[in-house]
Amino acid sequence: MSNGRFGVHGGQYISEPLMKAVLELEEAYEHYKNDPQFQTELTELYNNYAGRPSRLYYAEKMTRDLGGAKIYLKREDLNHTGSHKINNVLGQALLAKKMGKTRLIAETGAGQHGVATATAAALMGMECVVFMGEEDTKRQALNVYRMRLLGSKVVPVTSGTATLKDAVSETMREWSKRISDTHYCLGSVMGPHPFPTIVRDFQSVISKEIKQQCLEKEGRLPDAVLACVGGGSNAMGAFYHFIEDKDVQLIGCEAAGRGVTTAETAATIATGRLGIFHGMKSYFCQDEYGQIAPVYSISAGLDYPGIGPEHAWLYDTGRAQYVPVTDEEAVCAFEYLSRTEGIIPAIESAHAVSHAMKLAPTLSKDKIIVVNISGRGDKDCAAIARYRGEDIYE
Repeated sequence: MSNGRFGVHGGQYISEPLMKAVLELEEAYEHYKNDPQFQTELTELYNNYAGRPSRLYYAEKMTRDLGGAKIYLKREDLNHTGSHKINNVLGQALLAKKMGKTRLIAETGAGQHGVATATAAALMGMECVVFMGEEDTKRQALNVYRMRLLGSKVVPVTSGTATLKDAVSETMREWSKRISDTHYCLGSVMGPHPFPTIVRDFQSVISKEIKQQCLEKEGRLPDAVLACVGGGSNAMGAFYHFIEDKDVQLIGCEAAGRGVTTAETAATIATGRLGIFHGMKSYFCQDEYGQIAPVYSISAGLDYPGIGPEHAWLYDTGRAQYVPVTDEEAVCAFEYLSRTEGIIPAIESAHAVSHAMKLAPTLSKDKIIVVNISGRGDKDCAAIARYRGEDIYE
């Protein structure tokens, strides 16, 4: 990667007002990422506030039931706020504070990034506004309440499909109006440079820990690391420190929605084409005229029409593979892990669990798979119940 490019992907396709903001951010990040005091403060926040390191849990019952490879779960769901999102947010909020910013804004889909941003803002005494698609505010009402409880303002976005992509667009517009005191705490490895690099670096603590923990438990590296992919922050975090370890297979699990042959899908690698959107060049789901297509997934967190530029590059080079997982497969995995291991995963994470359920039986018992459980599933229980024809609030 050089100059914000991952092969042909990445870049800074933004307006002049935002260019000033991202250049300021890039300069600050280049300074603070090498600052020992900043790194010490961030490590303190990870360890004493977020609850790191997260556990690498041997899923013994799941392993025995599937009858193949040994399965480990990286328990990002046990972090404070219930997902991997806190890793990136603590880093960006600390960086914003060092830059003299007093206000954080963020987009959110499933609400986990919004909750994490609201949490960091409360901790650091900053104002916070979160933009969330109106459709997602209904799907994730619990997280909307959590954000408001933490002192943040939640703005429902009604434009477009009223989902994650529209929340991103609205947050970028808001940032361009108030650059002086505001930092856009972007939640995934996407957007204009330097965001894909910043978010990856803060999330890479996941793969750093997996590597160390797997060596301690098994004396070797895993054979495969699996993670769900929307924009791709948890997957990039889980993959990053393994990129040079060519024997470790990296598998991203995309949201196929109702199937990649239908219009109701969010599987970017399976169905997308090269394009430019939200300040970056990458792969995007597009219509016949090259316009960004409406996408769909049962998972609000994966309901995005593109993928981060570094993932696009990993796909181009063959270093990582990306597989589509349907709503039905993800829901079945959500139920399976809950009943087999007593762990209720986020419906996003269940996409990776689903592929692990297919992959493990095809491998011998001496192989090791690590599945990143990027978040917990409390937020999804009502939606999954409705999907199964129940209403838990009746």
